Amino acid sequence: MRAAKEWRRREREGARERERERERERERERERERERERKRERERERERERERERERERERERERESERARDRERERNTEGEREREERERERERERERERERERERERGREREKEERERERERERERERERGERERERERERERERRERERERERERREREREREREREERERERERERERERERERERERGEREREHKRKSIREREREREKERERERERREREREREREREREREWRERKRERERRERERERERERERERERERERKRERKRERERKREQVFPKGYNVDEGRRRGRRRRRRRRRRRRRRRRRRRRRRRREEEEEEEEEEEEGEQQGRPAASFKPSED
Repeated sequence: MRAAKEWRRREREGARERERERERERERERERERERERKRERERERERERERERERERERERERESERARDRERERNTEGEREREERERERERERERERERERERERGREREKEERERERERERERERERGERERERERERERERRERERERERERREREREREREREERERERERERERERERERERERGEREREHKRKSIREREREREKERERERERREREREREREREREREWRERKRERERRERERERERERERERERERERKRERKRERERKREQVFPKGYNVDEGRRRGRRRRRRRRRRRRRRRRRRRRRRRREEEEEEEEEEEEGEQQGRPAASFKPSED
């Protein structure tokens, strides 16, 4: 008995030590997660700093452009030049407003991207917690099973010792009574055989009940496994619907972008038409016409630069969206997507 108690005590100590080790491991994992979050925050801060630097650069560019505009203003004298310069300034203000709207859209997209990143982090944290809880329940079931086995073994040894003591006592009793009463000895032998038969029957019934309990445990385990499989199937379908919804949303956004591009193209076409009409009014060689040609060349260069910048932004956004989709698909395969042999149930 003392050895069994000591063994159980050591077993409990070992279980507590393993539990403490798992807790330390979870703490280390949380610390690593906090470190990753700090790194992401520093990266976002650097990105905001770069955005502020770009904004300052644009502000300096606007200052230089204003200075050049003031220089040109001092050089112009005629009334027609002043009117044309006023129209040019109005067009420049319109372009500045367009650039400001574009910057606002860029900031909105950046905020959406950060929000999606945070949502993915939260989802990964929930997935890790679910896995940890499942492993903890599995370990608890294993501990209970081992405890039941140890209890059955202890009871079996106790019964065995009890039977041994009973046999020894009966043997001594038979030895004392053998000489005095042979008839009673035969009676006792018959009683012993009957009791042995009963014990065998009892042991047989106990084995049958144990087998029945084992079959019941196996049935419950199979039922829990089917339930977990259905849960994984539901989660996989939910992630699939979410990816399809995001894809449709991105397609609508691209369609709206194309519509805005067509609208800008129509504006440029109307502007070119007005330019052609003005060229029909003024003769060639007139100073105003030369100035207009120089302005058109400048505007064409600016338009080309803006188009190149827009194309680069669109290509960058497409690459980012493709990378996000690939990451989501990989996460689905690693965290919850059914295996290749998995087939969703009919219901």
